[in-house]
Amino acid sequence: MPPRQACLACLEREPVALLEAALWVAAEHDSSVQPHLVMAQVRLLQQDVSAGLPMLPLGELAQPLLRKLNALGFAQDEYLPLRPQAALLDKVLERRRGQPLALALLTLELAHGLSIPLEGVNFPGHFLLRVPGADHLLDPCGGRRLYPADCRELLGRQFGPQVQLNADHLLTASPQQMLQRLSRNLRQLHATNGDDLAALKDAERVMQLGTATASDYLARATLYQHLDCPQAERFDLEYALLLSDDPIQRLRLTERLGQLPPQARSVH
Repeated sequence: MPPRQACLACLEREPVALLEAALWVAAEHDSSVQPHLVMAQVRLLQQDVSAGLPMLPLGELAQPLLRKLNALGFAQDEYLPLRPQAALLDKVLERRRGQPLALALLTLELAHGLSIPLEGVNFPGHFLLRVPGADHLLDPCGGRRLYPADCRELLGRQFGPQVQLNADHLLTASPQQMLQRLSRNLRQLHATNGDDLAALKDAERVMQLGTATASDYLARATLYQHLDCPQAERFDLEYALLLSDDPIQRLRLTERLGQLPPQARSVH
């Protein structure tokens, strides 16, 4: 089964094989990655982590789990400019460095294996974790507790003080949403590092994993522009124009469409 199909199949399982799905994303970019072998390494890591957890109720073990991972060297990748390996799960496991979402995916897998209740939170700019029902969130990069004031501060650092914290920022992320966000991260990282073909794979996966936004179509259109595919670029720009409700963005999209070569017409 091709890696893309294997990834999507993992999301159809019960329970969802989220980390394995993320490893199939890595396998799509590197044929030497063998997700089942990497998952065996994760099981060994789970045993190591479990041995170091305190004797507490399962509902109180999420933060100790994160702290144990941090003690083992798992931390946010601070290398700049950030490279795709910060979001490719095989590399994250190998280097013990990654983006918050990548670290969260590993933590969720370990928590599930240890019956520790934990869920992902689609916080903008910095993926977070939460014990269901808790009054705080957890930073996957070390386990710091984040209360509402901390979340407002984090949001302000990411997007500026004009963006106000609201309930949508604290919604639980579904497995599909997490994989789609991972694919968006990889699309950006591959594009920033000059690998447009790899970024195009990620852009296409974004479309398959859930509802695509105007920004998703615009990002793929830009990749097609770099790859000199004007008809595909036109298709995505037109979709972005259809989905956008920003008048300035709509004006720029219209101007960009006008700069493309005329659309080829079939002769019958």
